Amino acid sequence: MLILSQGPYDQFLLFGDSITQQSCDQASGFAFSPALQNAFIRRLDVINRGFSGYNTTQALAALPAFMPKPEQASLRFMAVFFGANDACLPGTTGQDVPLNEFKQNLRDTIQHKTVTAQKPRIILITTPPINEYKLEEHYLAKGVSDRSRTAEHTRKYADACKDIGKELAVAVLDIWSIMMAKAGWKEGEPLVGSKKAERSKVLDELLVDGLHFLPAAYKVLYESMMELICRTWPDQYPENLPSVFPVWTKAPS
Repeated sequence: MLILSQGPYDQFLLFGDSITQQSCDQASGFAFSPALQNAFIRRLDVINRGFSGYNTTQALAALPAFMPKPEQASLRFMAVFFGANDACLPGTTGQDVPLNEFKQNLRDTIQHKTVTAQKPRIILITTPPINEYKLEEHYLAKGVSDRSRTAEHTRKYADACKDIGKELAVAVLDIWSIMMAKAGWKEGEPLVGSKKAERSKVLDELLVDGLHFLPAAYKVLYESMMELICRTWPDQYPENLPSVFPVWTKAPS
């Protein structure tokens, strides 16, 4: 029997909260994780490590339990996507993490010994925007009042992600700015998504409950991710990567 010389597939690890966890769900249409998996099919394994409800403190504690050792698997990419829960207002859900602690948690995640041992290409995704109008409707439909998140407070966490990306010299996918630009927002104006601004049809079409992503938002995330990879690591773009196993006409039998 001929033993193939290729090693195992390298991994593309998606580490985040519920927005990452739910990115596998195709029930409503386009989904980010399957799209990324399809783009890298036969080249990389896309692994979803999304933890619904987690903030960065909880995520950092969980990290060592699932991060593979170099002898177990090779991590080619790691996307880090948190902040939606950290940015809750103090005294509301209990998920909030102070801004400085949030930034330190991001540093500690990116510089964790289990991550640095792998030397992956890091992609830090900013905290996305929220839609206060839709959040209010979502919770009122449940018969409760929720004021746990504001557009202004959430922006601070998106900016913090950019700060850490610059500080640690890692790639940043600024999904906050991308979505805000799609909504037509310009610096100096009231934040789109805030009750201080008119309701945004664009954010209504991107966020299902004012926080979580609809298929249209996952498509924006996917297209932005692929553009970032093509721009930052062109040699790692799927079309430029060889398949791990040969085409069937050259495969051993």
